[in-house]
Amino acid sequence: MEAKRPSESRTTMTDTVLPSETNPLNNLFGGELLARMDRAASITARRHSRRIAVTASVNHVAFNRSIPLGSVVTVEASISRAFRTSMEIVIDVWTEDRFSGERTKANEAIYTFVAVDDIGIPTEVPPVLPETELEQLRFEAALRRKQLSLVLAGKMNPHDATELKALFQED
Repeated sequence: MEAKRPSESRTTMTDTVLPSETNPLNNLFGGELLARMDRAASITARRHSRRIAVTASVNHVAFNRSIPLGSVVTVEASISRAFRTSMEIVIDVWTEDRFSGERTKANEAIYTFVAVDDIGIPTEVPPVLPETELEQLRFEAALRRKQLSLVLAGKMNPHDATELKALFQED
């Protein structure tokens, strides 16, 4: 299977925050933001795999800044690494100042999707070929995150988590 570049599946979704999507403080509901991130990540996973892609896990979410009513919100999703049937998708959320147009990173997340066939059986996906320095860093970190997740779930022996162990070993 031929490797694909992250730029081939990157997804950018831009929208505005409406009154029905806000909490009593007039900020975007966290659940609404999670749904937007899930949709963008789903599109990225589908573009990469050319298969139906289902959310397997939400590995990390950081709500660093509130997003006020009327804000322009951009969700950018990009694949960081593909494993046999799963794909790690990194999501950055940006807000745009209504007056100056300046963009500020508000939130970030990491989701895992699994590609499935028409009856829901996991199916292989193409590997990822990182191009930029950021893509390479995310690619390498994805393996460590996967190993940590497997160790914590009891599905991998900590002694076999070579990439993870390398973080703690001195040269």
